[in-house]
Amino acid sequence: MGDYNVLPAGMSMTEEQQSMPLRDAVFVTLRKAILTGRLKPDERLTEIKLGKLLGTSRTPIREAIRKLELEGLVTIVPGSGARVSRMTLADLEEVMQIRRALEQLSAELASKRITPEEAKELRAACDVFEKAIEAGDTPTITEADAEIHDAIMRASGNSKLVKMLGSLADNIYRYRYEFIRDDGHFDQLIREHRELCSAIITHNTEQATEVSRRHIENTWLFIKARILDGGEE
Repeated sequence: MGDYNVLPAGMSMTEEQQSMPLRDAVFVTLRKAILTGRLKPDERLTEIKLGKLLGTSRTPIREAIRKLELEGLVTIVPGSGARVSRMTLADLEEVMQIRRALEQLSAELASKRITPEEAKELRAACDVFEKAIEAGDTPTITEADAEIHDAIMRASGNSKLVKMLGSLADNIYRYRYEFIRDDGHFDQLIREHRELCSAIITHNTEQATEVSRRHIENTWLFIKARILDGGEE
């Protein structure tokens, strides 16, 4: 992918980011642009151009790129500079295998431990997701989808499990965003979320783990198809 000459749409700093220390604001802005696909895999990150586009010097850009490299979101190649990292199909399959197992455990534990207040939060998250789909608001759909899974994780009552799942999130977020953008499977997503939330809230452990497994498997099959269509290996 070639260099950009204008700031990708939606990549400007928010008011909240503008109130942060400059280096933190630059890091958050670039990180969000990568995770939401506004900066694509293999996109070249040029300090001078990014500095001009974000209205800052090269130093905070350089610091942000180094932090993004530590997170695995940026790759620095000698002689080529910094580029947005991409994951191979094999990398993603390994991540999804782990996620599937952990999500099933999360659903199992949540079905046994969920409190009335947590059940209320889970229902609310499902409602927000469905309303976002009705509005066709992709960023909100993505955030609401994540909140459903976060609510289930919190209800699991296992803090180490929450941390483990959180560490996997960024590895697939870019591809998950593409998954959400395709509205051809929204009915399926709504149905799976409803089944999953209902099973957890009614303490049906067997159904909760099965629906969770099927939901993650379907997500992976879609992401895999999109990667193959895009020519990634």
